[in-house]
Amino acid sequence: MSPLPEPAHVIADDTEALKVAAALAEEFRTGAAERDARRRLPRAELDRLSASGLLGITVPAGHGGADVAAVTLAEVFRLLAAADASLAQIPQSHFVYINVLRRQGTRAQREFFFGEVLAGKRFGNAQSEAGTRHVQDIRTRLDPGAAGSYTLTGVKHYSTGALFADWIPVLARGENDDLQVAYVPRDAPGLTVVDDWDGMGQRTTASGTVRLAAVPVPADRVVPHHLTFRGPQLHGAVAQLLHAAIDAGIASGALAEAVTFVRTKSRPWFESGVDTAAEDPLLIQRFGELALQIRGAEALLAAAARAVDAARARLDDDTAAEASIAVAAAKVAAANAAVETGSSLFEVAGTRSALDTLGLHRHWRDARTHTLHDPARWKIQHIGRYVLSGTKPPRHGLL
Repeated sequence: MSPLPEPAHVIADDTEALKVAAALAEEFRTGAAERDARRRLPRAELDRLSASGLLGITVPAGHGGADVAAVTLAEVFRLLAAADASLAQIPQSHFVYINVLRRQGTRAQREFFFGEVLAGKRFGNAQSEAGTRHVQDIRTRLDPGAAGSYTLTGVKHYSTGALFADWIPVLARGENDDLQVAYVPRDAPGLTVVDDWDGMGQRTTASGTVRLAAVPVPADRVVPHHLTFRGPQLHGAVAQLLHAAIDAGIASGALAEAVTFVRTKSRPWFESGVDTAAEDPLLIQRFGELALQIRGAEALLAAAARAVDAARARLDDDTAAEASIAVAAAKVAAANAAVETGSSLFEVAGTRSALDTLGLHRHWRDARTHTLHDPARWKIQHIGRYVLSGTKPPRHGLL
């Protein structure tokens, strides 16, 4: 595992977390287009993120962390994604697998791994698999090994964060096909991370392949993830909340670039009778429509985060269902806002904005790629059933 270039700061509270995130977003915004164009992986920027302490903000207070509210965590991701959507996507799994430890880790596991996180160490992920029947058809195996240990065998795809990680949580089937998460060091023997991600968007996430060839895993690095779904849970709601925050950030980032471009570079249409593009009444109308859509998505994101916080304070079937439905609504709205704003940027900015050298197309490419993560149409189905018949959403971790 690579050493950090500087000791990680420990953030004290929600206010400090938001302040640090806003400052880092401004820093990361510079160079985001160039990183995308050249596919320059953000190793230095991730080291800054680790050193800032932001990666430790959900560690429980009893273990020395700030244990920030979901409202704060969502806003941190929104701020980072507005600056660089690829960079914001990389730590999404990091927080998901901190949450797994919170719920199912033993005391010793929590003490060890939360200490690692507060020191600035990063979790990646090795979760999804390609070529199986569906996304939950996990075929990677965690088999018993010598002296109570295990071995991992399989191939993972879309492994965002793995290339930059210190620890890679691996989703696998164990005894009785129960879902387990094995926390594996990035340099474990038999583990190979391949930088073969070739997506049109989120180009610098390095969401490539992880190969697992009889990787040894001590028993105290395995967490029984299948138990997460046997009662009310917020695993899926928290994971999806962060995806929604990334989409909302992409939308606001695209709108901000469109505003700057129209104010400084666009020409008014000759029939408008005005001197600047910013005075064109049809452009004003379109900007108003886009702003309304983004404001709606941001409001739903904040409401969803509050529902997660409320459920965390009093977790039962009803509060967990309400949180999942609120997050689903936010995810649908944010995804729509990101894709539409990323596309409409060119509509309002004009022909020159399509120049490849400007890199403005990265917003739409990032939005279109990220919103493929899981289908919004199924979220709408669950919302509709909940409204019509009170049917609670399923506990499969993607809602």
